[in-house]
Amino acid sequence: MKALILSGGKGTRLRPLTYTGAKQLVPVANKPILWYGIEGIVAAGITDIGIIISPETGEEVKAKTGNGDRFGANITYILQEQPAGLAHAVKIAQPFLGDSPFIMYLGDNLIQSELNLFLDRFKDKQTDALILLRQVPNPTAFGVAQVDENGRVLHLVEKPKVPPSNLALVGIYFFANTIHDAIANIQPSARGELEITDAIQYLISQQKQVEACQLEGWWLDTGKKDDLLEANRIILDTTCLTASVLGEVDEKSQVIGRVQIGAGTKLVNCTVRGPVTIGSDCYLENCFVGPYSSIGNNVNLIDVEIDHSVILQGAKVIEIHQRIVDSVIGQRVQLVAAPQRPKALRFMIGDDSQIELT
Repeated sequence: MKALILSGGKGTRLRPLTYTGAKQLVPVANKPILWYGIEGIVAAGITDIGIIISPETGEEVKAKTGNGDRFGANITYILQEQPAGLAHAVKIAQPFLGDSPFIMYLGDNLIQSELNLFLDRFKDKQTDALILLRQVPNPTAFGVAQVDENGRVLHLVEKPKVPPSNLALVGIYFFANTIHDAIANIQPSARGELEITDAIQYLISQQKQVEACQLEGWWLDTGKKDDLLEANRIILDTTCLTASVLGEVDEKSQVIGRVQIGAGTKLVNCTVRGPVTIGSDCYLENCFVGPYSSIGNNVNLIDVEIDHSVILQGAKVIEIHQRIVDSVIGQRVQLVAAPQRPKALRFMIGDDSQIELT
């Protein structure tokens, strides 16, 4: 059994952050989204992993993620020159996949459930494909499945105007090697891409066995800012279960609840209310950090109030006298000086920006 993780694409929904980096490397609770998928796959017993990368961000993915040693895996990187569809990614990965069954995992997806629950069913039933479904309020934004009472998939359609159900395809799939023949027999869609939904529909039309499991826990597609903040909130709730202070907290500071503070970080006259994670080698002075905030390594905050926000490594936020809420602030951003105003501030700031509020 192998795994194929898709970490290409251009991340247009998360711009400006993704003008300069891969969306799959944006951190949730101070860990790249991509790594959660790798860890889940390894936990299910799969260690031979291929990662699809793009020309724009592939080198960054390789540099940060490495050869897989840190995860107990062996990672092979596969370059997809153009974002020509999910099925195209499988097609170019065929030399790596060979005849092995495999799991395909979209690198910007997060699920609560353990993968081995579905992997065991896939192996036991020996199906050609097993897809994961989740009920959603807006099925027109997703690939949608129609299934019978036994979980057998009858029909798939991509972003339908009139959905046959409210069951959206989650970005995690289990395939036998028959998927390669299906991909060879489909044509590009109207948007010029080889769609994985078309390949699965081909399996169905050929009377192959395609089944579905419905997710009971949460599923997050972190393609937009609000989705990213929600993922950060949920991950902090589920992983930041105890307090851990490795840095220095002065006597004027208060650290309340589930707060994790990295080594080399210093807090001076600050209040931090968890769940919060603060990376290493940060400096915070005269700050309030509210729940569901994540602060990356080497961040400098002075005279700042933040709540429900993600601040990436190397950022500096200085003397912003309005509370910053529901914000994502990119790597190495410099945000300084603002007059007092009655309203809160909301930001989506890409890497290396410098913003002065006057």
